[in-house]
Amino acid sequence: MSNSDSRPIGVFDSGIGGLTVLKELALQFPQESFLYLGDTARLPYGSKSPQTIRKYSEQNIHFLEKQNVKAIVIACNTASSQLTEKEFDGLPIYNVIEPGSQRALELSQTGKIGVLGTRATVNSQAYTKKIHELNAKAEVFDQACPLFVPLAEEGWDSDPVTNLIVFRYLSPLLQNHIDTLILGCTHYPILKNSIARVTGSSIELVDSGEAIARWLERDFKEGRLKPNTESTPRRIDIMTTDYSSHFTEVAHRILKPVKADDFRIVDL
Repeated sequence: MSNSDSRPIGVFDSGIGGLTVLKELALQFPQESFLYLGDTARLPYGSKSPQTIRKYSEQNIHFLEKQNVKAIVIACNTASSQLTEKEFDGLPIYNVIEPGSQRALELSQTGKIGVLGTRATVNSQAYTKKIHELNAKAEVFDQACPLFVPLAEEGWDSDPVTNLIVFRYLSPLLQNHIDTLILGCTHYPILKNSIARVTGSSIELVDSGEAIARWLERDFKEGRLKPNTESTPRRIDIMTTDYSSHFTEVAHRILKPVKADDFRIVDL
């Protein structure tokens, strides 16, 4: 059997946020090809019911399976909270919650961990449950930030309005003396500079993309995933379920210096 697998890795999110994960993976694994699916026709997922989120996620996975991917990264915390399987139809699946929780526990000195997320992620208590499963003594404080996704989608990552909203959401969390903060939505790293201005340098920020990259690295080493060792250049294809010139414009900005080979509209 060959030790090489040139098939792409599939990555999906409800919209643009998962591109922060794609960028990190593309930088960490320069030999791998990636297929990104942004379900822009049905975003946001964060305000939908658990049943609907699960249904949409399964449809996204079935679509990526048909594109012959070798693994799927759920680059969406809301979807990850409803789809926790390690495999789906025999395909390795990576969600963002377990890697993020584990990374936060590695970084935290005090065991006081904050979580920022959509309403659906916070209501699911996915991070709290996972962190307590890994370390029962940890203290978890969460905060829903429903305005963060529209701000990120709008490209207002360095707007004074964003700084005010970030301060408003983070103030209650900071009163709990957290030393680690999970950015529990893949849109939030787009606002990382605004968040870091409020938290200061004493609080470690946990980014889903970096946490998942560590897991993929481990699985390449352990043989769960086979790397692409062929000499043909890798491809990065971006697919969305609805057209938006704004999406393309913001995508180029988020992905820089990574370049996408193609943007296209698909029907699930």
